[in-house]
Amino acid sequence: MRPRQHVAGQAAWVLHTLPWRETSLIVEVFAREYGRVALVAKGARRPMSALRGVLMAFQPLLLDWSGGGEVKTLIRGEWRGGQPLLTGHALLCAYYLNELLLRLTAREDPHPALFDTYESAMAAMGRGEPLPVLLRRFELALLRELGYGAMLDGDEDGRPIRPDQPYRYIIEHGPRACTGDAAQPAEADEGVPVGGQTLLDLAVGDYSRATTLAEAKRLLRVLINHHLGGQPLQSRRVLQELQEL
Repeated sequence: MRPRQHVAGQAAWVLHTLPWRETSLIVEVFAREYGRVALVAKGARRPMSALRGVLMAFQPLLLDWSGGGEVKTLIRGEWRGGQPLLTGHALLCAYYLNELLLRLTAREDPHPALFDTYESAMAAMGRGEPLPVLLRRFELALLRELGYGAMLDGDEDGRPIRPDQPYRYIIEHGPRACTGDAAQPAEADEGVPVGGQTLLDLAVGDYSRATTLAEAKRLLRVLINHHLGGQPLQSRRVLQELQEL
């Protein structure tokens, strides 16, 4: 049986909400010290509810809750402030981050460092900073926090990465030095083509090279798809359709 919680003033973000009964909501939140938590917000859909205008996605909140089951009871919520409303592509990218957290994190598994990365990403989106860099940073941080960290500064045999060397990144093994053109498409079992300089850039968080951004997107997409078990992401599909239009 889960221990009963009495939590007050917990920094959190809403990931997803679902209607429950006639006037309430089930709210999935990402909390700094508790990870992903399911809460029932009783009466939150009533016109005069104090929670009605508070439980918004992509806004920083302080929440109080209690309970000992899988779904806790939300007692109070308030806005922490300082976050502009997201629009356009920034809004769609924020949905993508939320979907990753919902699909890849376990309930009540705390990840304070990942929470801080998520919060920084939301603030940067609100300031209009470049979205590709924000997404790659979050994806890499997510993989590291969940124990799926990519090998970036050494190859599969433990040798240092050479910046001028082409590699194939083999899932579950790491970078493998190869001959030929690493930019050519490869079959899934041959790994993901990636340059040594890109791996070294990712290891230190340097996204200033256009090649690094492009190769990082391809590599991280394959790694995330692997850990999703091949299940598609709805937010990614919407982004792809908008880009095609």
